[in-house]
Amino acid sequence: MKLPAYAAALMPAVLFASLAGMSGAAAAQAAGAGALPSVNMEATVKAAQIDPRRPDSTLTPGSKASVLLVEEALRDRQLLDAKWVDGYFGSTTVTAYAKYQKSLGLTGLDANGLPGKGSLAKLGAGRFTVTSSIDPGARVSVGTAVINTRTRNMLAEAKRLLGRDLALDQGSYNPGGDPTSVGTHDGGGVIDVSVKGMTAATRTAVCRALRRVGFAAWVRSPQQGDWPWHIHAAAINDTSLSSQAQHQIGDYYLGQNGLAGRGPDDGPKVTIRTWEEYQRR
Repeated sequence: MKLPAYAAALMPAVLFASLAGMSGAAAAQAAGAGALPSVNMEATVKAAQIDPRRPDSTLTPGSKASVLLVEEALRDRQLLDAKWVDGYFGSTTVTAYAKYQKSLGLTGLDANGLPGKGSLAKLGAGRFTVTSSIDPGARVSVGTAVINTRTRNMLAEAKRLLGRDLALDQGSYNPGGDPTSVGTHDGGGVIDVSVKGMTAATRTAVCRALRRVGFAAWVRSPQQGDWPWHIHAAAINDTSLSSQAQHQIGDYYLGQNGLAGRGPDDGPKVTIRTWEEYQRR
């Protein structure tokens, strides 16, 4: 088959770049082959929460192409061994990304292994562009709790769906505030909703509304742990999540209850969506 003239002209440059060991994206750029590929941040962050909790190497749907680009960039920075460049954002890739974040001078929640908007853009400079960006926003107070603006907006929409106010027993960014939380509230995106005065049916309705807008949410009972009745909710794809909260969201996608024993999900069934997916529905 005869190649078009423009394609034939590009072939020597692409071949040279490939022989030089350059990645697909870099080879295309060297060959002048047009726009850079794009990394879908939403899909990448979702994979970084789910893949480490999988019992196998199944890929998170819709994430492979973006994760591969991120892993190639980490490999070329000698932060990830080539054998892990597979489209699977497992614990090894999370650790490698955290090392990259620390190499930028980031610390704490900004180096939690989840691709943040700023670090992902820097990693992709000259290699890929970033689409579907996520921004947790600034920290704000809701009553006595502290949450970020993304979480506040999600909570406000859940209240609108329910037609009632919701009070928080605990917010985010609360390291050591409640030992029974085992670190889930250390970062952003996590709240405990008060269920005082609610019937069982109302508790379920609140949990369902929180799930609809993008939280991994469960009604927690005293029989499950050393705590009173409440609703625990973690915002899917919040890039400031603690590692423990990241694991809870991965478990939620995999049909688990987010507790240490990883029992089956006991909450109301809804279509799982992120906040951004909910807004686009």
